[in-house]
Amino acid sequence: MPITFTWLGHSTFFFDIDGHAVVIDPFLSGNPLAPVSADELDPELILLSHGHSDHVADAVSIAKRTNAPIIANWEVGQWMMSNGAPNVVQMNTGGTYDAGYMRVKWTLAFHSSSLPDGTYGGQPHGCIITTPSATLYYAGDTALFSDMQLIGDHGIDVAFLPIGDHFTMGIDDSIRAIRYVRPRFVVPMHYNTFPPIAQNGGDWANRVNSETDATPIVLDPGNAYTLG
Repeated sequence: MPITFTWLGHSTFFFDIDGHAVVIDPFLSGNPLAPVSADELDPELILLSHGHSDHVADAVSIAKRTNAPIIANWEVGQWMMSNGAPNVVQMNTGGTYDAGYMRVKWTLAFHSSSLPDGTYGGQPHGCIITTPSATLYYAGDTALFSDMQLIGDHGIDVAFLPIGDHFTMGIDDSIRAIRYVRPRFVVPMHYNTFPPIAQNGGDWANRVNSETDATPIVLDPGNAYTLG
């Protein structure tokens, strides 16, 4: 089962999982790094890690246009429905959504969560995406936490980790996170969108190569990688 992921800037990724299109945390409108507009995405599933506007900005508009289900925690899901999203699945920490071609298990993330209008957004999350050919860990916005070692026990093929610092863990803590999660490949996210989270992806990749057993994958916005 081929898996291709495309970085759309910030923490937005578009996945093609054996022909099924999935988007995580769609933030295209207002994202200076976005290589496409929200109208160009046609997912069949939308995953939301938490409620901040730089993760949910285009979720409702995409859901209305495509009727793609939004999968989110209870509070974020409630807000999505109240703002017109036609198809929402509300979940919470530890729960698993089975889409058939993949399973999505919500994990902890250490962050905050509120919706664009200030409404409480509940527990922020990461997720473990399990497919027949690979297991992915999308950390969401998070600090380093020791239970990432338990996430690593799932046998992670690719980890998507924030490295921007300021609002999430930075490069130093991302190296420790990689040692905890023990992925084959690791992809940086949540960096370079705005000045407070500017980082050098090349420097980060050099540290990953020299200080961990993982292989770094640094993408420019709009670029894709296919797992072999």
